[in-house]
Amino acid sequence: MSSSRVPVGVPSSRGPSGAEGPRHLSEEAWARARELVALYPEPRSALIPLCHLAQEEDGWLTPGAMEDLAALVGVTPAEVYGTATFYDMLHTAPVGTYLVSICTNIACLLDGAIELLEHAEDSLRVKAGGTTLDGVVTLEEAECLADCDRAPCVQVNHRFVGAQTPESFDALVAELRAGGRPGEIPPHGTLNRVARDVGLTADPAQVAAERAAMADAQARRAADAQAQSGSSGSGGGGS
Repeated sequence: MSSSRVPVGVPSSRGPSGAEGPRHLSEEAWARARELVALYPEPRSALIPLCHLAQEEDGWLTPGAMEDLAALVGVTPAEVYGTATFYDMLHTAPVGTYLVSICTNIACLLDGAIELLEHAEDSLRVKAGGTTLDGVVTLEEAECLADCDRAPCVQVNHRFVGAQTPESFDALVAELRAGGRPGEIPPHGTLNRVARDVGLTADPAQVAAERAAMADAQARRAADAQAQSGSSGSGGGGS
């Protein structure tokens, strides 16, 4: 017998409109989401910042949150899921309270990153990509984190914590488990702590006019190409 359960992280379909309000997101997040959408000429253009906003609610993008976002901007939940899975900073499965990223790109690699990652795996008793049993730390092997002068580079919830040695790494994890650095490192999912209140400066009427002109030009080119194709096809002569 087939199961109707949806795998973790995969949203199901939902009705065509989000006008009735959210089913998963909080009312506060929903209000912020609507304000974000208003900053863009097209609702779907706000999808990536909306995903970050939704991730702030639970620390990851739940299927319910993705369904809410889809309804809000007029796309399918699968499109939201497809967008989210393209970006490393968006997570469609649960992660720990702290996402610890260790860079293993060339500058860090030459300065002990692999050894640090191996130590972290042994110390935390998880492999890269895994989460500790207490749900506090998710360990991640990362590409360049753009802090090459402090190798090996480490981030916690996308905040730089400087170069780490095995000893300082263990001290950092102990500090995080004790609730340290709340002002420096917010819970996972909090990307921005300053709200954006300035939208695009382009006149919406001008944007609409330019898009209409582009569509007309595309239609004319397609018609010309079709006409030329028809002309060449009827130009053959008999023997």
